Order: sequence, then C-alpha cells, then structure tokens
Amino acid sequence: MFESSPFYQSALGQLLSVIPHTSLEPGVVERLRVPKRIITVSVPVRMDSGDTRMFMGIRVQHSLTAGPGKGGLRFAPTVDTGEVVALAMLMSWKCALLGLPFSGAKGGINCDPSAMSIGEQERLTRRFTAEILPFIGPTVDVMAPDMGTNEQTMAWIFDTYSIVTGSNCAQIVTGKPLETYGTLGRRAATGMGVVYTIEEAARRINLKLNGATAVVQGFGNVGSVTCEQLALRGVTVKGVADVSGHYFRDKGFDVKALMEYLKSNRTLAGFPGIDADKVSVDDFFTQPVDIVVPAAMEHQVTGKIARNLKCRLVAEAANGPCTTDADMVLREAHKDIFLIPDILCNAGGVVVSYFEWVQGIQMFFWSAEEVDNKLQQMIRRAFILTHGHATARGVDMRTGALALAVEKVGKEKAKRGLFP
Repeated sequence: MFESSPFYQSALGQLLSVIPHTSLEPGVVERLRVPKRIITVSVPVRMDSGDTRMFMGIRVQHSLTAGPGKGGLRFAPTVDTGEVVALAMLMSWKCALLGLPFSGAKGGINCDPSAMSIGEQERLTRRFTAEILPFIGPTVDVMAPDMGTNEQTMAWIFDTYSIVTGSNCAQIVTGKPLETYGTLGRRAATGMGVVYTIEEAARRINLKLNGATAVVQGFGNVGSVTCEQLALRGVTVKGVADVSGHYFRDKGFDVKALMEYLKSNRTLAGFPGIDADKVSVDDFFTQPVDIVVPAAMEHQVTGKIARNLKCRLVAEAANGPCTTDADMVLREAHKDIFLIPDILCNAGGVVVSYFEWVQGIQMFFWSAEEVDNKLQQMIRRAFILTHGHATARGVDMRTGALALAVEKVGKEKAKRGLFP
C-alpha cells in the first residue's frame, strides 16, 4: 500500500506539521491525509518484437474540491503508487498556493521510455489513455508532461481522447505542441518560475545575482532553463548534473555550450573535459556556492548533505528534493539558509498549464510576452504572500507556504460540506 512509501510519509509529515498553524477541524484534516481516488490499470502493449508486455499505469486524484485534477504524467521505472500519491498531494498545495482553480493529481506508468521506440511509447500512451478515459476530462482531470514524457505524449493523449469522444478537446491536456493548441512559453515555464523566485529571495537576503555562483542538479527542461536564465543574470553556474553524473567546475560551465551539446547527445557525458569534473552527489551539493538548485528527483538532499551545505539559498526546483531529515536541519540548524519550498519554487509549470487550459477553452491564444508577464505576476505575488505570512508568524518559508495552501484546500472542503 502507498502508506509505507517514504515519499508519501514525508509529504504526510509536512501536512501534519503545519496543521497547528491552521484553523482546520480534525475531520477536514482526515480528508486531506489520503487521496480521493487511486486508479490503477493494466496497460497491454504490443512491442516492436511482436511480443505483448504489460505495464502498470496509475492516476491519483488527491482532491477534486477546487476544480479538475491537475498534474503531470511520468514514465519512469521507479514509478509506484506511494510516489504518485505524494506528488498528487503536493500538487493540491501548489495549485492552492497559486490560487488556481485546480485540485491536485498525478500519474505515472512504470516503464523505461529510453528503452522503448517511439512507436512503443505511442501505443503505451494511447492504451493508457483509453483505460483511464472514464476518470479524465477537461473539467475532471487534466494531465501534463512530467519526467519521461513530453509535448508529443500530450498530443497522443489529446488525439486519443478526441477520437473516442467524437470532438476536439484541446483542454484535455496541457503541455501540448503549438500545432495542437499548445501555448507559447510552456516548455520554459517551470525554469522561469524558479528564477523569478530566486530573484525575489535574493533581494531579501541582499544577494546580488550578478557575480553569484550556483550548482544545479538536473539538466532537463527545468534545470537547463534555470541554468540558462541564471547565466543571463550574471550567475556563474559551477555545477551541473544529469543521469550521467554530477559535475563541478570551479571556473564555471559555458551553459550555452552545454545546451548546444545536448541537442545531439542524450546526456552531458562526453562533453569536452567534463569527465575530469565528475564528483559525488554529496560533494556536488556541499560546494561553497551562493545558490543550490535541486532540479531532478525527490529526496536528493539528505540530512547529511543539509548539515554540510555552504550556500545562502536553496531553491527546490524539483518536487520533494529534501528528505524529512534535511528539512529539519534547514529549519533548525541552518536558519541562515533561505529555502524556497517546492510548491512555490517550481509552480511556474502549472501556472502556464492553467494559461494553456484557459486558452484552449476560449480558443483565443496569447503572445509569449503576455504569457511571461502573467507568469511573473502570479509567481511574484505568491512569493510575496508566502514570505509575508511566514515573517508575520515567525515560521520558515515551507511552513508558511504549506499553511496557506492547506488552509485554503481545507476551507474549501469545509464550505462544500461532506456528502451525503
């Protein structure tokens, strides 16, 4: 069962830790502890070899109180129910903190997309969509790309849903290609949001970004955009990482060259001279830099790493990158480090997903400048609200963000009541 998952226990612990900072009644809290719905489906796929393989697909809807479920769909060999439940819970808080008319959801298929052909991935995606069709819809549950999925995956879901239902439904998923009613600015949205929160935090700790230093774990959509935008602001990116390893170069990396290299290579491995820069995960995070950005998987920053951090700012671009122990260290022993919590730091993606959903409903599309301006407004407003709440109550940023979000979701449930 999902209750034994360390990631779920971490997410649950965060929820319970902020209840004293809310006015929620015990009955409402009970409803927030567990997801409303867990859909598990078997997904048979005919492989290129002619064999049929079975994959496990999961979709979790933590809550549907504030609006349709919203959350990514990931393809990864590590996918399990506990992970997806935890991520759906985090999405509930993220949507609430940003004031979006969505509830938290998440999905995943246990597979290794890197070992599958495009045809196999398409058949997997379309069959999964067909299996969960009764539980999704533009006002029920709206998926988006996540780890191992992309714009093409969303286009297949859009097409499958539209064929089965008999009408084009652009708002069934977000993160689609522009050719299928996607939005400008979606791919870079999460990374841009990370950088906007870093700018806000830097102002409050008197850190000048021009001349600052950083390490960024993860070089996918989020990590690469974060590196690119930090470099444009004068930050020297000394550390980068992806599935091939963690790399640290004291003089800094040429981010443009790294991004150009990845256009024709799957990973950072083989980039000129990078093998000599390889370090352990612990050494990567604990270098003396100003900014640490975990932008990869959950639970990457352990208590041991947190105790040895030498930075001024941690920006959680990934979901749940700090373990419970690390969180405690940052809250109690490392109060000098400013933490931007994940539900705020990486919310840019769901904000622009919301913009895409709205544009799809209206069939009226915005310019890239409009998208970015609206994204900045919402991210900066949420940061100011969270920082003000945390400061006024003498709590850390994570507690402030979670208290605001949990209170909002809980009050929505309380006002709607318990049926029947």
